[in-house]
Amino acid sequence: MSSSTVFVTGGTGFLGRHLLPALCRAGYTVRILVRSPEAHTWLKRYPNLTVIKGDVLDADSVMQGIAHADYVVHAAGLFRFWGDASRFEATNVGGVDNVLTAALQAGVQKLIYISTIAVIGQPEPDRIVDETHPPHPADAYQRSKLEAENHALGFARAQALPVVVLRPGAFYGPLGTYAFNRLFFRDPMRGIVMQMDGGRYVIFPAYVPDVAQGIIQALTKGRVGEIYNICGDPITHKAAFDIVYKEAHLWYPRLSLPGWMGIFTARVLEGLATITRREPFYPMNLRSYVYNYWRVSNEKARTELGFVPTPFAEGARRTIAWYKAGRPDWIPEVEC
Repeated sequence: MSSSTVFVTGGTGFLGRHLLPALCRAGYTVRILVRSPEAHTWLKRYPNLTVIKGDVLDADSVMQGIAHADYVVHAAGLFRFWGDASRFEATNVGGVDNVLTAALQAGVQKLIYISTIAVIGQPEPDRIVDETHPPHPADAYQRSKLEAENHALGFARAQALPVVVLRPGAFYGPLGTYAFNRLFFRDPMRGIVMQMDGGRYVIFPAYVPDVAQGIIQALTKGRVGEIYNICGDPITHKAAFDIVYKEAHLWYPRLSLPGWMGIFTARVLEGLATITRREPFYPMNLRSYVYNYWRVSNEKARTELGFVPTPFAEGARRTIAWYKAGRPDWIPEVEC
């Protein structure tokens, strides 16, 4: 158990909802930066948590939150499959710069920056995606996260700020409804399955409670200046859908669509989105995530951090149970 103080950004997001109770159970005192505390009354459940009203784009509130903290976990960021590049740049790069500057001034013991494996963008088909794989970001979100990651590692080198970068995989689990959760759980459970080219492509799922544990392990074991992939073992789309069908007791036929049809559909929907100004159901930016072989290795995190991912079948079972329970805002496994 620890009596240290951790300052957390992004604490009310998908990852944050699992990270806060994990930190609480580990004995940390937590300070969290929240734009609208009144909208998150569930935060009152945590006795060792202090809420600071503010935003990562507000340098003063970031400085206030980090002052006298021992550790920082910067998990805040903007993630969408569709949006203006300027917004990703402002939030993901501007936010990390404010946090890095404040952390340097406060003299924290370690800063954990939450990046994403998606910065690789276009993985080489026959290569394992370990931490040495060169990044080739394919969209504005990925580019902004890689730039922010480079800023964080730059501070580690030039300013001697103790930074560790974690690259989680595709988030899934209870309390989330976007991205992987939607494509592999919510949509199939309501009869919509987008399995492309026989489901041969490979995805990199990360059960969110595992990511929270990876962060806690990195606080004490992560080596400064290093990058760690935090995800489960890679799995083909077909194998993932097979598990979801089994665990959710789905019975209807699962069609395999040709890849070109998905691309064509995305182009049509994005054309309509220029009129509606709303994110399309199947945007073009999904191409990087869906039409690639993400053979991601988590070996470095296993070896150095003691990271042990939850098998996908078990994570899927818990996620499906949450959906079947009506997607409650609070579940026993996130209690402190």
